[in-house]
Amino acid sequence: MSPIETGVAAIFLVFVLIALRMPVAFVMIVVGVAGYAYLISLDAAMSIAASTIYNTFASYSLIVIPLFVWMGYIAFHAGISRKIYDATYKVVGRLPAGLALATIGASTAFGAICGSTTATAATMSAVAVPEMKRYKYDRSLATSVVASSAILGVMIPPSVIFILYGIATGQSIAKLFLAGIIPGILLMILFMLVTYIRAVRNPALAPAGPEVNLKGKARAVLSGGVEVIIIFLVVMGGLFMGYFTPTEAGGVGAAATLTVAVLRRQLGWKGFIHSLRDSIHISAMIMLLVAAATIFGRFLAITNIPSTLAIWAGDLPIHPIAVLVVILLIYLLLGCFIDALALILLTIPIFYPVALHLGFDPIWFGVIIVLVVGMGVITPPVGANVYVVAGIVKDTPVVTIFRGVWPYLISIIICIAILTAFPQLALFLPDIFRG
Repeated sequence: MSPIETGVAAIFLVFVLIALRMPVAFVMIVVGVAGYAYLISLDAAMSIAASTIYNTFASYSLIVIPLFVWMGYIAFHAGISRKIYDATYKVVGRLPAGLALATIGASTAFGAICGSTTATAATMSAVAVPEMKRYKYDRSLATSVVASSAILGVMIPPSVIFILYGIATGQSIAKLFLAGIIPGILLMILFMLVTYIRAVRNPALAPAGPEVNLKGKARAVLSGGVEVIIIFLVVMGGLFMGYFTPTEAGGVGAAATLTVAVLRRQLGWKGFIHSLRDSIHISAMIMLLVAAATIFGRFLAITNIPSTLAIWAGDLPIHPIAVLVVILLIYLLLGCFIDALALILLTIPIFYPVALHLGFDPIWFGVIIVLVVGMGVITPPVGANVYVVAGIVKDTPVVTIFRGVWPYLISIIICIAILTAFPQLALFLPDIFRG
């Protein structure tokens, strides 16, 4: 077979093996090494595999991943999310669907110190759903708003998916973080708007919560929101102003979150150990995925598929936006079956050259990809966030949660359409940073 035919066969084999429930990282390593050995030699393939795996786990720049992951798990085990939720709940709880709006706002704030959709979904399931149950919220709305708003955890920096995109493409992680802020806020507003409209049209879905006086609101914000704002400003401000590298920002963020948790006496020894254990588990998985994707990407490079596909897409007699729509539909379809982190690392070597050839800004393209990949965590049959919520809210069937996510999927599509029509919404802050 020719190199291109070998590459196409390898890609098909990867998806077949993933469909058979084999671990994605091992699939990419095995297929990448086998393909490289077939096209070059076995010795070259083994040498590439060994050096790539070693260099990935020994890379200083990749330390940013476990540091930001640990920062999120410290916040998770310290219960910082509960204070965030209490603050937003007392501010907007009196509105129609006020508790759901508070959940969306708290997910956004928690995303500023977490960066993981599953951690955000797990946290808000434990904190917000019992309150919404108490006020007789529709079970489908209560659980689906938690599963969906957890996506905001990967839009608002720090974001593990933005970090992986930056590593895979060589783009600035700081600029990607900046690019995610306005789209993240836009998506939060769209989520709140669709939830509010649903509650106004049918008040029985989400009754208003209790009224809280101005003094109570101010006290809740000061006790629950200030520490998050301080952590965010210290970490992201230092990163954006050039005082920290991304790796140093991760270290400062983890240290700042740990300090706040200890001073507030919110993190016991058991919680500290669990935060380390969970961080090691997730970080090892991510690092292995990065190494596997690098091996598979090197194999694809020698097949010439990325460059050939980029030239072919650029020569199509259709508008580049039409090609983008096709790419996003592919991501949406694959996202129904493949984990978000694995999907980013698996597909970027294929579609990133196409996006560059079509003239799309790589930072803007990263924001769009993170959004569409985020849809995969709430779409069946995989829908990781939905299963996380169902695992914690055990009396709500998975089907009930999936039934409620469709308005939020439509909101994400609208957000993507707005960013496509007005790309400066994503590029405005990175352009200022560049200047």
